[in-house]
Parts: sequence; C-alpha cells; structure tokens
Amino acid sequence: MDMSLPPLLDVALKEWAVVCSALASGRQILLLRKGGIEEAIGGFQLEHPRFCLFPTYLHQNAAMLKAEVQAGLTSVADEPHSVVISLAAEVTDILPLSNRRQMDAIEDEHVWTAALVDMRFNYRPRNPLYLLLVRAYRLAADVTIRNTPAYAGCKSWVPLAESITTAGAQAVLDDARYEQRRASIRRRLESAA
Repeated sequence: MDMSLPPLLDVALKEWAVVCSALASGRQILLLRKGGIEEAIGGFQLEHPRFCLFPTYLHQNAAMLKAEVQAGLTSVADEPHSVVISLAAEVTDILPLSNRRQMDAIEDEHVWTAALVDMRFNYRPRNPLYLLLVRAYRLAADVTIRNTPAYAGCKSWVPLAESITTAGAQAVLDDARYEQRRASIRRRLESAA
C-alpha cells in the first residue's frame, strides 16, 4: 500500500489525545464516527479522507477508556492554548456497523470501554455508526499551533489556518502489518454482522 497523503494538509480531525496516542503507537487503527460521513451514489464517503489529527483534552473521560491507557490521560478544565500536531492519517475503509456484537468481536483492537461503545451506538440511534480504519503517519516534525477560538467547540473537522507538510511522514505500521490488522478487523466484523 503506497502512502497517498497529499504534500500539504489543511484540515484536521479532532479526536481525544489518548486516542491519538493509541494511533501513534499502532495500538489502534480505528475510529468511531456518526458525523462527518455523507451518503454518496453507490455508498458512503468521508468529508475528508486524509487529514491531520488534532488532539483534544477537554472531554476525555477515564471511565470511557480501558485501564491500560488511563495513565496517559490528561484531564483539563480548558483546552490548552497550543496544540501539537504530530500525526497525519488516511482512512482506508468506512464500515457501517450493523450491531453491537461487531464491536465485541474487535474488542482487542481499541482502547475504549464497553460504556463508550454503547454510548456511541445509543447516541442518535437512527443514524448509523461507522468504523473508520485509519492508517496513521508520524509527521517528520511536530507542528505546534495556537489553539484559536476557530478550533474550539464540539465539531469533528477544523480547517487549519496554515497547511501542514507531510514531506517525510512515516507510516506508524508498515504495509504488511497494517494490511494484516485491516483484514483481521474486516473478517471479524463480517462474522459478527
């Protein structure tokens, strides 16, 4: 699988910092989303299939995370004044989840507790829940940006004031390891559907 990140990225997906860390370490290659997905002719598409990851801290909740990652949890009353962008990502698969058993089948592939998964399924239950398989790339150099009011609030996508270069970015998992995990997740989801 060739890296297909564009040379510059000008949009970021907001995600809990602890989940960004799980993506950065290769512990996790998936995200759950109800928003940011659009129906298109012949299927579904993501608003932005390639993006930077914008770590957020304000709503992180230890009760929603497995014990293994709770030590890395930073609890804050306000978002920080600056944010370090260290990852870019590419969504390789958008998989609608048809039932809760599917997440049980891949329980070892993520850092969330059953409570978070249940909350995601139960939030706006008429809207489908999507599993995004994400190939993460470490940027050649971290980029610190000022956390302006334009980035604040509960939104998935934030346009970046300045584009971030992907030159020299390195895949967190090599092609073979990523493909192995991707195939395993897809197989287990299909079996539980």
